Amino acid sequence: MQTVFLTVIYFVVIPVVIQLSIAALLIMFGKRKPRNSDNNSLNFDELYTVDYTCLPPRQSCKARDGKEITYRHYPASADTVLILLHGSGWHSQYLLPLAKSISDDGLATVYTPDLRGHGMTPERRGDVDYIEQLEDDLADFITQIQARHPNAKLILGGHSSGGGLAIRFAGSRYADQIDAYLLLSPFLKYNAPTMRSNSGGWANAHTARIIGLSMLNMLGIHRFDHLTAIEFNMPASARDGTETLSYSHRLNTAYAPRHYKKDLAAIKQPVLVAVGECDDAFIAQQFESVMSPYTSVKVALLPEVSHMGIVVDSEVQLVVKDWLQTLK
Repeated sequence: MQTVFLTVIYFVVIPVVIQLSIAALLIMFGKRKPRNSDNNSLNFDELYTVDYTCLPPRQSCKARDGKEITYRHYPASADTVLILLHGSGWHSQYLLPLAKSISDDGLATVYTPDLRGHGMTPERRGDVDYIEQLEDDLADFITQIQARHPNAKLILGGHSSGGGLAIRFAGSRYADQIDAYLLLSPFLKYNAPTMRSNSGGWANAHTARIIGLSMLNMLGIHRFDHLTAIEFNMPASARDGTETLSYSHRLNTAYAPRHYKKDLAAIKQPVLVAVGECDDAFIAQQFESVMSPYTSVKVALLPEVSHMGIVVDSEVQLVVKDWLQTLK
């Protein structure tokens, strides 16, 4: 009996202790020094030319925990609804040009939510309560939107990390609610072939810490998921007090595909991926070869369009409108 007990300790307990020790070291010493140079980040200039005075007012609805989900609504007389998700670091304001053009042309009613942890006055900026919370929030939001538009076709779209969240949602238990996906320069994974180094200078990931926290998560330990996992190098000229410059581990994990290959393989609905050939965060030419083995996808490469330009460029609006018309 004693021999069996010692064997269990050797093969089970000791490896777990070693894993915990390694994870602790990675978490404690895995924080990178943030970069402060505006010259090594994404180009936000195209967003400054947008007239935001015509933004729809913010509205809100309740998530399952009673907290508010804020959003903007672009109405249209259409039997299609598009929910469009913003990317990392900011909120739904910058989606105005694309959302307004789609609704003005009567192609779809558009909703642009501010994801939890983001927006004007979030409860905890840069954080969520648990890793699956953005999916649950989105499912709650969709349920309320469907009640308003009971017979409408529902498209889930997103830019950058918002596209990554849409892909994550496609691999979730809620995916059967979606009829099509619109992915604008979507984030797949930090080491996917589509990635430029550090997302073109935008992201300062604390990689060792993320590895350590992920190790704890695999052991069922989430006690330290509130720790900062990534920081963003947003130019000072783009900051107005509503930006979100860092994410906890749980928000950073929640905002990306769970496993992008498996999540993509779960998509049976039509998919449009639009990427600018001058994308400064991702490598546009890699998207089709990376994504097409797992799902049927139409990839539109737009010349002279940047990562931020993909949501404001007039050529993008034409590509998206043409695709929406094919879904009718």
